[in-house]
Amino acid sequence: MSHFDDLNLSNPLNNALEDLGFTVPTPIQSQAFPAILSGKDLVGISQTGTGKTFAYLIPLLKDLKFSKEINPRILILVPTRELVVQVVEQIESITKYMNVRALGVYGGKNINSQKSDVMAGMDVLVGTPGRTYDLVLHHSLSLKNVKKLVIDEVDVMLDLGFRFQLTNIFDMLPSKRQHIMFSATMTEEVDELIDDYFIASEKITIAVSGTPLENITQQSYAVRNFYTKANLLMHLLLDKQHYQKVLVFVSTKKNADRLYESMEPMLEKDLCIIHSNKSQNYRLRSLEQFNEGKKRILIATDVIARGLDLDDVTHVINMDVPIYPENYMHRIGRTGRAEKEGTSVLLYTEKEREGKEAIEELMKVQITDVEFPVEVEISKELLPEERPKSKQVELSDKVGAKEAKGESTHEKKDKNKKVNLGGSYRRKIAKKYKKPLTRGDKNVNMKKKRK
Repeated sequence: MSHFDDLNLSNPLNNALEDLGFTVPTPIQSQAFPAILSGKDLVGISQTGTGKTFAYLIPLLKDLKFSKEINPRILILVPTRELVVQVVEQIESITKYMNVRALGVYGGKNINSQKSDVMAGMDVLVGTPGRTYDLVLHHSLSLKNVKKLVIDEVDVMLDLGFRFQLTNIFDMLPSKRQHIMFSATMTEEVDELIDDYFIASEKITIAVSGTPLENITQQSYAVRNFYTKANLLMHLLLDKQHYQKVLVFVSTKKNADRLYESMEPMLEKDLCIIHSNKSQNYRLRSLEQFNEGKKRILIATDVIARGLDLDDVTHVINMDVPIYPENYMHRIGRTGRAEKEGTSVLLYTEKEREGKEAIEELMKVQITDVEFPVEVEISKELLPEERPKSKQVELSDKVGAKEAKGESTHEKKDKNKKVNLGGSYRRKIAKKYKKPLTRGDKNVNMKKKRK
Protein backbone atom coordinates (compact mmCIF):
# COMPACT_ATOMS: atom_id res chain seq x y z
CA MET A 1 0.00 0.00 0.00
CA SER A 2 1.66 3.23 -1.17
CA HIS A 3 -1.09 5.74 -0.32
CA PHE A 4 -4.02 6.09 2.09
CA ASP A 5 -6.31 6.32 -0.95
CA ASP A 6 -5.69 2.61 -1.54
CA LEU A 7 -7.74 1.87 1.61
CA ASN A 8 -10.97 3.23 0.09
CA LEU A 9 -11.61 5.29 3.20
CA SER A 10 -14.70 7.42 3.66
CA ASN A 11 -14.54 11.15 2.87
CA PRO A 12 -14.64 12.15 6.58
CA LEU A 13 -11.58 9.98 7.31
CA ASN A 14 -9.74 11.17 4.20
CA ASN A 15 -10.44 14.79 5.09
CA ALA A 16 -9.14 14.27 8.64
CA LEU A 17 -5.95 12.61 7.34
CA GLU A 18 -5.46 15.50 4.94
CA ASP A 19 -5.81 17.98 7.82
CA LEU A 20 -3.19 16.02 9.76
CA GLY A 21 -0.86 16.05 6.77
CA PHE A 22 -0.79 12.25 6.39
CA THR A 23 -0.54 10.98 2.82
CA VAL A 24 1.72 7.91 2.83
CA PRO A 25 1.25 5.12 5.41
CA THR A 26 4.22 3.90 7.47
CA PRO A 27 5.40 0.26 7.05
CA ILE A 28 3.50 -0.92 10.15
CA GLN A 29 0.34 0.77 8.85
CA SER A 30 0.70 -0.75 5.37
CA GLN A 31 0.97 -4.26 6.81
CA ALA A 32 -1.56 -3.89 9.62
CA PHE A 33 -4.45 -2.37 7.62
CA PRO A 34 -5.34 -5.42 5.48
CA ALA A 35 -4.92 -7.83 8.41
CA ILE A 36 -7.22 -5.80 10.68
CA LEU A 37 -9.80 -5.24 7.94
CA SER A 38 -9.92 -9.01 7.32
CA GLY A 39 -11.06 -9.55 10.90
CA LYS A 40 -8.07 -11.74 11.82
CA ASP A 41 -6.34 -11.62 15.18
CA LEU A 42 -3.17 -9.57 14.80
CA VAL A 43 0.10 -9.41 16.74
CA GLY A 44 2.29 -6.46 15.76
CA ILE A 45 5.91 -6.17 16.91
CA SER A 46 7.00 -2.61 16.33
CA GLN A 47 9.24 -0.06 17.95
CA THR A 48 7.77 3.10 19.37
CA GLY A 49 7.47 5.98 16.90
CA THR A 50 6.47 3.85 13.90
CA GLY A 51 2.83 5.01 13.74
CA LYS A 52 1.15 1.96 15.23
CA THR A 53 -1.67 3.91 16.92
CA PHE A 54 -3.08 4.97 13.56
CA ALA A 55 -2.23 1.50 12.25
CA TYR A 56 -5.15 0.12 14.27
CA LEU A 57 -7.34 3.23 14.60
CA ILE A 58 -7.91 3.92 10.89
CA PRO A 59 -9.06 0.40 9.84
CA LEU A 60 -11.20 0.03 12.98
CA LEU A 61 -12.91 3.38 12.44
CA LYS A 62 -13.39 2.67 8.73
CA ASP A 63 -15.99 -0.02 9.45
CA LEU A 64 -17.52 1.59 12.57
CA LYS A 65 -21.16 2.40 11.88
CA PHE A 66 -23.26 5.00 13.66
CA SER A 67 -25.01 3.65 16.75
CA LYS A 68 -26.94 4.95 19.74
CA GLU A 69 -25.65 2.03 21.80
CA ILE A 70 -24.37 3.07 25.25
CA ASN A 71 -21.84 0.25 25.67
CA PRO A 72 -18.50 0.42 23.81
CA ARG A 73 -17.95 -1.57 20.63
CA ILE A 74 -14.20 -1.00 20.53
CA LEU A 75 -12.05 -1.39 23.66
CA ILE A 76 -8.46 -0.11 23.64
CA LEU A 77 -6.28 -0.96 26.65
CA VAL A 78 -3.02 0.92 27.27
CA PRO A 79 -0.65 0.80 30.29
CA THR A 80 -0.50 4.45 31.46
CA ARG A 81 -2.73 7.47 32.04
CA GLU A 82 -0.71 9.57 29.61
CA LEU A 83 -1.25 7.04 26.84
CA VAL A 84 -5.01 7.05 27.50
CA VAL A 85 -5.10 10.83 27.03
CA GLN A 86 -2.93 10.65 23.92
CA VAL A 87 -4.96 7.90 22.20
CA VAL A 88 -8.24 9.73 22.91
CA GLU A 89 -6.76 12.90 21.37
CA GLN A 90 -5.69 10.92 18.29
CA ILE A 91 -9.18 9.41 17.95
CA GLU A 92 -10.69 12.89 18.17
CA SER A 93 -8.30 14.17 15.50
CA ILE A 94 -9.03 11.35 13.07
CA THR A 95 -12.83 11.48 13.65
CA LYS A 96 -13.03 15.27 13.29
CA TYR A 97 -15.70 14.92 10.60
CA MET A 98 -17.38 11.81 12.05
CA ASN A 99 -19.92 11.23 14.77
CA VAL A 100 -17.80 8.96 17.00
CA ARG A 101 -17.85 9.09 20.80
CA ALA A 102 -14.54 8.30 22.49
CA LEU A 103 -13.93 8.17 26.24
CA GLY A 104 -10.77 7.67 28.28
CA VAL A 105 -10.70 6.19 31.79
CA TYR A 106 -7.71 5.79 34.12
CA GLY A 107 -6.78 5.64 37.78
CA GLY A 108 -5.93 8.71 39.82
CA LYS A 109 -9.17 10.42 38.82
CA ASN A 110 -12.48 10.38 40.69
CA ILE A 111 -14.16 7.10 39.76
CA ASN A 112 -17.66 8.50 40.39
CA SER A 113 -17.28 11.12 37.67
CA GLN A 114 -15.98 8.41 35.32
CA LYS A 115 -19.00 6.24 36.15
CA SER A 116 -21.26 9.08 34.97
CA ASP A 117 -19.22 9.52 31.78
CA VAL A 118 -19.37 5.79 31.03
CA MET A 119 -23.11 5.57 31.61
CA ALA A 120 -23.63 8.45 29.17
CA GLY A 121 -22.39 6.12 26.45
CA MET A 122 -19.49 5.85 23.98
CA ASP A 123 -18.39 4.01 20.84
CA VAL A 124 -14.72 3.63 21.72
CA LEU A 125 -13.41 3.18 25.24
CA VAL A 126 -9.72 3.77 25.94
CA GLY A 127 -8.55 2.79 29.42
CA THR A 128 -5.91 1.39 31.68
CA PRO A 129 -6.60 -2.24 32.67
CA GLY A 130 -6.98 -1.36 36.37
CA ARG A 131 -9.63 1.36 36.02
CA THR A 132 -11.49 -0.49 33.25
CA TYR A 133 -11.75 -3.57 35.46
CA ASP A 134 -12.87 -1.44 38.44
CA LEU A 135 -15.70 0.13 36.40
CA VAL A 136 -16.91 -3.32 35.34
CA LEU A 137 -16.88 -4.51 38.97
CA HIS A 138 -18.92 -1.43 39.95
CA HIS A 139 -21.52 -2.42 37.29
CA SER A 140 -21.05 0.94 35.58
CA LEU A 141 -19.44 -0.52 32.47
CA SER A 142 -20.60 -3.44 30.34
CA LEU A 143 -18.29 -5.09 27.81
CA LYS A 144 -20.95 -7.29 26.22
CA ASN A 145 -20.93 -5.39 22.91
CA VAL A 146 -17.15 -5.20 22.41
CA LYS A 147 -16.26 -6.66 19.00
CA LYS A 148 -12.73 -5.29 18.69
CA LEU A 149 -10.13 -5.47 21.48
CA VAL A 150 -6.85 -3.58 21.13
CA ILE A 151 -4.02 -4.09 23.64
CA ASP A 152 -1.23 -1.59 23.05
CA GLU A 153 2.21 -1.84 24.71
CA VAL A 154 1.19 -5.20 26.18
CA ASP A 155 4.73 -6.01 27.40
CA VAL A 156 4.66 -2.84 29.55
CA MET A 157 1.25 -3.83 30.97
CA LEU A 158 2.59 -7.19 32.03
CA ASP A 159 5.71 -5.58 33.51
CA LEU A 160 3.46 -3.27 35.55
CA GLY A 161 1.57 -6.26 36.97
CA PHE A 162 -1.69 -5.93 35.01
CA ARG A 163 -1.93 -9.61 34.03
CA PHE A 164 -4.70 -10.27 36.59
CA GLN A 165 -6.89 -7.43 35.28
CA LEU A 166 -6.17 -8.33 31.66
CA THR A 167 -7.16 -11.97 32.00
CA ASN A 168 -10.32 -11.04 33.91
CA ILE A 169 -11.28 -8.51 31.24
CA PHE A 170 -10.75 -11.21 28.59
CA ASP A 171 -13.20 -13.45 30.42
CA MET A 172 -15.83 -10.69 30.52
CA LEU A 173 -15.78 -10.07 26.76
CA PRO A 174 -18.00 -11.79 24.15
CA SER A 175 -16.51 -14.98 22.76
CA LYS A 176 -16.67 -13.65 19.19
CA ARG A 177 -14.24 -10.75 18.99
CA GLN A 178 -11.13 -9.64 17.15
CA HIS A 179 -7.86 -9.27 19.07
CA ILE A 180 -5.27 -6.70 18.03
CA MET A 181 -2.07 -6.59 20.07
CA PHE A 182 0.99 -4.39 19.73
CA SER A 183 4.25 -4.80 21.61
CA ALA A 184 7.81 -3.58 21.21
CA THR A 185 9.27 -6.83 22.56
CA MET A 186 8.18 -10.45 22.71
CA THR A 187 8.45 -12.10 26.10
CA GLU A 188 7.33 -15.44 27.50
CA GLU A 189 4.37 -13.75 29.21
CA VAL A 190 3.28 -12.14 25.93
CA ASP A 191 3.54 -15.52 24.17
CA GLU A 192 1.42 -17.15 26.88
CA LEU A 193 -1.27 -14.48 26.49
CA ILE A 194 -1.36 -15.02 22.73
CA ASP A 195 -1.55 -18.82 23.10
CA ASP A 196 -4.40 -18.56 25.64
CA TYR A 197 -6.67 -16.08 23.85
CA PHE A 198 -5.70 -15.52 20.20
CA ILE A 199 -6.96 -17.70 17.35
CA ALA A 200 -4.78 -18.24 14.26
CA SER A 201 -3.25 -14.81 14.71
CA GLU A 202 -1.24 -13.08 12.01
CA LYS A 203 2.12 -11.71 13.12
CA ILE A 204 3.86 -8.72 11.58
CA THR A 205 7.25 -7.42 12.63
CA ILE A 206 8.59 -3.96 11.86
CA ALA A 207 11.93 -2.63 13.18
CA VAL A 208 12.65 -5.47 15.60
CA SER A 209 13.76 -4.36 19.05
CA GLY A 210 17.53 -4.17 19.01
CA THR A 211 17.75 -2.56 15.56
CA PRO A 212 19.10 0.96 16.06
CA LEU A 213 17.28 3.77 14.29
CA GLU A 214 19.55 5.01 11.53
CA ASN A 215 18.83 8.71 12.01
CA ILE A 216 19.89 8.76 15.68
CA THR A 217 23.49 9.66 16.52
CA GLN A 218 24.59 7.78 19.65
CA GLN A 219 27.38 8.82 22.00
CA SER A 220 28.39 8.16 25.60
CA TYR A 221 30.40 9.57 28.52
CA ALA A 222 32.20 7.56 31.20
CA VAL A 223 31.36 9.36 34.47
CA ARG A 224 32.38 8.62 38.08
CA ASN A 225 29.09 9.01 39.95
CA PHE A 226 25.56 10.41 39.92
CA TYR A 227 26.32 13.98 40.97
CA THR A 228 29.19 14.20 38.50
CA LYS A 229 26.64 13.12 35.89
CA ALA A 230 24.41 15.97 37.10
CA ASN A 231 27.31 18.44 36.70
CA LEU A 232 28.01 17.15 33.19
CA LEU A 233 24.35 17.33 32.26
CA MET A 234 24.15 20.93 33.50
CA HIS A 235 27.24 21.78 31.43
CA LEU A 236 25.69 20.30 28.28
CA LEU A 237 22.24 21.80 28.71
CA LEU A 238 23.51 25.35 29.16
CA ASP A 239 24.08 25.25 25.39
CA LYS A 240 20.50 26.18 24.46
CA GLN A 241 21.13 26.48 20.73
CA HIS A 242 22.31 22.89 20.42
CA TYR A 243 20.16 21.22 23.10
CA GLN A 244 16.83 22.65 21.98
CA LYS A 245 14.37 20.04 23.26
CA VAL A 246 15.79 17.44 25.63
CA LEU A 247 14.26 14.38 27.26
CA VAL A 248 16.29 13.12 30.24
CA PHE A 249 15.63 9.56 31.41
CA VAL A 250 16.32 8.42 34.98
CA SER A 251 15.56 4.87 36.18
CA THR A 252 14.10 5.71 39.60
CA LYS A 253 11.69 8.34 40.92
CA LYS A 254 14.04 9.19 43.78
CA ASN A 255 16.95 9.91 41.45
CA ALA A 256 14.69 11.87 39.12
CA ASP A 257 13.78 14.13 42.06
CA ARG A 258 17.44 14.41 43.09
CA LEU A 259 18.43 15.46 39.59
CA TYR A 260 15.60 18.00 39.38
CA GLU A 261 16.62 19.53 42.74
CA SER A 262 20.27 19.82 41.70
CA MET A 263 19.42 21.45 38.36
CA GLU A 264 16.52 23.65 39.48
CA PRO A 265 18.58 26.64 40.74
CA MET A 266 20.09 27.27 37.29
CA LEU A 267 17.53 25.83 34.88
CA GLU A 268 14.19 26.27 36.66
CA LYS A 269 12.53 28.14 33.77
CA ASP A 270 13.50 25.43 31.29
CA LEU A 271 12.86 22.40 33.49
CA CYS A 272 9.91 20.10 34.19
CA ILE A 273 9.61 16.57 35.58
CA ILE A 274 7.23 13.63 35.32
CA HIS A 275 6.96 10.32 37.19
CA SER A 276 4.26 8.18 38.80
CA ASN A 277 4.42 9.94 42.19
CA LYS A 278 3.35 13.23 40.64
CA SER A 279 -0.36 14.08 40.52
CA GLN A 280 -2.25 13.50 37.29
CA ASN A 281 -2.72 17.22 36.65
CA TYR A 282 0.98 17.87 37.28
CA ARG A 283 1.99 15.12 34.86
CA LEU A 284 -0.32 16.29 32.10
CA ARG A 285 0.77 19.90 32.57
CA SER A 286 4.44 18.91 32.35
CA LEU A 287 3.83 17.00 29.11
CA GLU A 288 1.83 19.88 27.67
CA GLN A 289 4.50 22.46 28.55
CA PHE A 290 7.24 20.27 27.05
CA ASN A 291 5.33 19.50 23.85
CA GLU A 292 4.38 23.15 23.34
CA GLY A 293 7.97 24.31 23.82
CA LYS A 294 7.30 26.23 27.03
CA LYS A 295 9.80 23.98 28.81
CA ARG A 296 13.00 22.87 27.08
CA ILE A 297 13.98 19.96 29.35
CA LEU A 298 11.79 17.12 30.65
CA ILE A 299 13.14 14.74 33.31
CA ALA A 300 11.25 11.45 33.24
CA THR A 301 11.29 7.89 34.45
CA ASP A 302 10.62 5.02 32.05
CA VAL A 303 6.85 5.42 32.62
CA ILE A 304 6.77 7.52 29.42
CA ALA A 305 9.56 5.77 27.53
CA ARG A 306 6.96 3.89 25.56
CA GLY A 307 4.10 4.98 23.38
CA LEU A 308 3.86 8.69 24.07
CA ASP A 309 4.10 10.92 21.04
CA LEU A 310 6.55 13.68 21.96
CA ASP A 311 7.22 16.06 19.10
CA ASP A 312 10.59 17.27 17.82
CA VAL A 313 12.80 15.95 20.64
CA THR A 314 16.35 16.83 19.58
CA HIS A 315 18.19 14.89 22.31
CA VAL A 316 17.55 11.94 24.61
CA ILE A 317 19.97 11.82 27.54
CA ASN A 318 20.19 8.61 29.59
CA MET A 319 21.32 9.49 33.12
CA ASP A 320 21.90 5.79 33.74
CA VAL A 321 22.07 2.46 31.95
CA PRO A 322 18.65 0.74 32.05
CA ILE A 323 18.52 -2.73 33.60
CA TYR A 324 17.13 -4.26 30.39
CA PRO A 325 19.01 -3.36 27.18
CA GLU A 326 15.70 -3.23 25.26
CA ASN A 327 14.59 -0.26 27.38
CA TYR A 328 17.49 1.76 25.97
CA MET A 329 15.94 1.29 22.53
CA HIS A 330 12.57 2.52 23.76
CA ARG A 331 14.18 5.55 25.39
CA ILE A 332 16.15 6.72 22.39
CA GLY A 333 13.13 6.12 20.15
CA ARG A 334 11.72 9.38 21.54
CA THR A 335 14.07 11.29 19.21
CA GLY A 336 14.80 10.96 15.50
CA ARG A 337 11.10 10.50 14.70
CA ALA A 338 9.40 11.12 11.36
CA GLU A 339 12.74 10.91 9.53
CA LYS A 340 14.24 13.78 11.54
CA GLU A 341 17.75 13.70 12.96
CA GLY A 342 18.18 12.98 16.67
CA THR A 343 20.94 12.46 19.21
CA SER A 344 21.20 10.05 22.15
CA VAL A 345 23.68 10.54 25.02
CA LEU A 346 24.41 7.76 27.53
CA LEU A 347 26.09 8.56 30.87
CA TYR A 348 27.55 5.50 32.59
CA THR A 349 29.74 4.67 35.58
CA GLU A 350 32.29 1.89 35.79
CA LYS A 351 29.67 -0.32 37.48
CA GLU A 352 27.34 0.30 34.53
CA ARG A 353 29.93 -0.54 31.87
CA GLU A 354 28.68 -4.11 31.59
CA GLY A 355 25.15 -2.81 30.95
CA LYS A 356 26.45 -0.54 28.20
CA GLU A 357 28.20 -3.49 26.57
CA ALA A 358 24.95 -5.48 26.70
CA ILE A 359 23.19 -2.67 24.82
CA GLU A 360 25.94 -2.63 22.19
CA GLU A 361 25.70 -6.39 21.84
CA LEU A 362 21.92 -6.15 21.35
CA MET A 363 22.21 -3.43 18.70
CA LYS A 364 25.41 -4.77 17.10
CA VAL A 365 26.62 -1.16 17.21
CA GLN A 366 29.44 0.48 19.18
CA ILE A 367 28.34 3.58 21.11
CA THR A 368 31.10 6.16 20.68
CA ASP A 369 32.71 7.44 23.90
CA VAL A 370 33.25 11.21 24.12
CA GLU A 371 36.07 12.63 26.24
CA PHE A 372 34.89 13.97 29.59
CA PRO A 373 35.08 17.81 29.58
CA VAL A 374 37.94 19.15 31.71
CA GLU A 375 35.88 22.11 32.93
CA VAL A 376 33.18 19.91 34.53
CA GLU A 377 33.61 19.45 38.28
CA ILE A 378 34.00 15.86 39.49
CA SER A 379 31.78 15.55 42.56
CA LYS A 380 32.90 13.66 45.65
CA GLU A 381 29.32 13.40 46.92
CA LEU A 382 27.97 9.87 46.62
CA LEU A 383 24.46 8.46 46.73
CA PRO A 384 23.83 5.89 49.50
CA GLU A 385 23.85 3.12 46.88
CA GLU A 386 27.17 4.37 45.48
CA ARG A 387 29.02 4.33 48.78
CA PRO A 388 31.35 1.36 49.39
CA LYS A 389 29.85 -1.20 51.72
CA SER A 390 31.72 -1.59 55.02
CA LYS A 391 33.00 -5.12 55.68
CA GLN A 392 31.19 -6.56 58.65
CA VAL A 393 32.59 -9.46 60.65
CA GLU A 394 30.16 -12.33 60.52
CA LEU A 395 28.64 -13.59 63.76
CA SER A 396 30.23 -16.98 63.29
CA ASP A 397 33.64 -15.30 63.30
CA LYS A 398 32.90 -13.62 66.62
CA VAL A 399 31.35 -16.53 68.52
CA GLY A 400 33.56 -19.52 69.34
CA ALA A 401 36.43 -18.32 67.16
CA LYS A 402 39.85 -18.91 68.66
CA GLU A 403 42.77 -16.74 67.76
CA ALA A 404 45.92 -18.50 66.75
CA LYS A 405 48.71 -18.18 69.23
CA GLY A 406 51.48 -15.91 68.17
CA GLU A 407 55.05 -15.66 69.37
CA SER A 408 54.08 -13.16 72.08
CA THR A 409 51.51 -15.49 73.61
CA HIS A 410 52.81 -17.11 76.84
CA GLU A 411 51.83 -20.43 78.36
CA LYS A 412 49.61 -20.24 81.45
CA LYS A 413 51.32 -20.55 84.82
CA ASP A 414 50.66 -23.74 86.84
CA LYS A 415 48.43 -21.96 89.34
CA ASN A 416 46.27 -20.71 86.50
CA LYS A 417 45.90 -24.18 85.00
CA LYS A 418 43.79 -25.42 87.91
CA VAL A 419 40.19 -26.39 87.11
CA ASN A 420 37.30 -25.61 89.43
CA LEU A 421 36.10 -29.01 90.67
CA GLY A 422 33.25 -27.65 92.79
CA GLY A 423 34.87 -27.70 96.32
CA SER A 424 36.15 -30.56 98.63
CA TYR A 425 32.74 -31.22 100.23
CA ARG A 426 31.09 -31.89 96.88
CA ARG A 427 33.91 -34.20 95.85
CA LYS A 428 33.51 -36.26 99.09
CA ILE A 429 29.73 -36.60 98.60
CA ALA A 430 30.21 -37.59 94.97
CA LYS A 431 32.73 -40.26 95.99
CA LYS A 432 30.42 -41.69 98.68
CA TYR A 433 27.32 -41.81 96.53
CA LYS A 434 28.57 -43.06 93.21
CA LYS A 435 26.33 -43.30 90.13
CA PRO A 436 24.67 -46.71 89.62
CA LEU A 437 26.65 -49.12 87.50
CA THR A 438 23.56 -49.98 85.46
CA ARG A 439 20.27 -48.32 85.14
CA GLY A 440 17.29 -50.12 86.58
CA ASP A 441 16.71 -52.07 89.84
CA LYS A 442 18.56 -50.73 92.89
CA ASN A 443 19.10 -54.28 94.31
CA VAL A 444 20.85 -55.44 91.13
CA ASN A 445 23.28 -52.54 91.39
CA MET A 446 24.05 -53.32 95.04
CA LYS A 447 24.93 -56.96 94.14
CA LYS A 448 27.27 -55.83 91.40
CA LYS A 449 28.94 -53.42 93.79
CA ARG A 450 29.64 -56.21 96.37
CA LYS A 451 31.24 -58.37 93.74
